[in-house]
Amino acid sequence: MGLTRPLPGEYAEGYAPYFTTAPEGDPLLLLQAQMGEVVDLFTGLSEAQGAYRYAPGKWSLKDLIQHLSDAERIFDYRCLRIGRGDATPLPGFDENAYALAARADDRPIAALLGDFHAAREASLALFYSLPEAVWGQQGTTNGRPLTARCIPYICLGHVAHHLNVIRERYLPGLK
Repeated sequence: MGLTRPLPGEYAEGYAPYFTTAPEGDPLLLLQAQMGEVVDLFTGLSEAQGAYRYAPGKWSLKDLIQHLSDAERIFDYRCLRIGRGDATPLPGFDENAYALAARADDRPIAALLGDFHAAREASLALFYSLPEAVWGQQGTTNGRPLTARCIPYICLGHVAHHLNVIRERYLPGLK
């Protein structure tokens, strides 16, 4: 599959940071490698470290892992709908409401990582299953246009963004 980086007209400007953050290369191979990067980053953290917040009102590291899984599943659903030619506009989601409802701090890090691994594996299975002809199909998500081809890059850039935040704001506080 020769998935190429989407052009600016294929997505609304609000998605641009994800494309900037997504590394160059085959997005599906990069998604596979990134899954290992997430697991490596969180494996070995204690449960207390997983509950760490770098500031009051910020998500814990466990909340962040859960958010990565939740967002991945939502992005996949969007890709499935667009890839199957469903033009029904898809709503956005309130990530803070999801984080509150998920109660990630009550779950072990290993379970949260297993959940992320399962979500990413499902993403890859979906992306590999889509015929090349559907990648250019356009849908509407959160009131903004988006082609199916954008979604693997959004998954990649979204996780890369959060990994950067974790390294810059969370990990220094754990030392």
